[in-house]
Amino acid sequence: MENLITSTKNPKIRLLEELQQKSAERRRRGLFVVEGRRELAHCVEAGFEVDTLFLCPSLSGENVEVPDGCRVFEVTEEVYRKLAYRGTTEGVIAEVRQKKQTLEELSLPARPLIVVLESVEKPGNLGAVLRSADAAGVSAVIVCDPLTDLYNPNLIRSSLGAVFTVPTAACTSDECIAFLKQNNIQILTAQLQDSHLYYNTPMTGPTAIVMGTESTGLTEQWRQAADAHIRIPMLGRLDSLNVSVSAAILMFEAVRQREGIA
Repeated sequence: MENLITSTKNPKIRLLEELQQKSAERRRRGLFVVEGRRELAHCVEAGFEVDTLFLCPSLSGENVEVPDGCRVFEVTEEVYRKLAYRGTTEGVIAEVRQKKQTLEELSLPARPLIVVLESVEKPGNLGAVLRSADAAGVSAVIVCDPLTDLYNPNLIRSSLGAVFTVPTAACTSDECIAFLKQNNIQILTAQLQDSHLYYNTPMTGPTAIVMGTESTGLTEQWRQAADAHIRIPMLGRLDSLNVSVSAAILMFEAVRQREGIA
């Protein structure tokens, strides 16, 4: 077959590997990699355009839905296993065109619940926050001054595709603060100092929950911009939780408070 790739040294495979490994290559080509049927389905539903699809028929089976307009190549199991990060992705890997992920692209409801992450570095943490955000029905996740590429394969994998199901934007902290103030969205910063217990803080109106890194927390810029500072009680000997755990606790408190409110 003309579209059958049998060698791991094939130029198309090498280009795919570069997209997986190098954020600079993703930016240069305007492409990123999605692995797995479920993740790709969420990606297509979110309006992303698939450029190239790589299928391993012995793993994917015959009933793979091929997005319109994309190129399709079949690969052997040897080639696929070299590319795949997981053995349970059903023989499907795609190169997908990037979209703008800016504040201007967000469409928010009347009482949005937004999660803001400042300078979160680990793709796994960001992916876990996105999974919780999907579960909590969060309106958007905004990543400020990002230290990780939003199209990082580790982020996409750890989010299980939630990076496509939750509206996501990247910007500077200055831009985000101005956006929230302009839209009359209260800013709640998660911090230990000068703060109130999170469950005593109203979250029923338009709300942004702002989280920093575990090592340094939030910058003074966000502390000054906040309408209120909130904290999760720490009853043990340690003084911090993983950022994804903290975010989940605060998101679902907002969900609890909003139950029954139209």
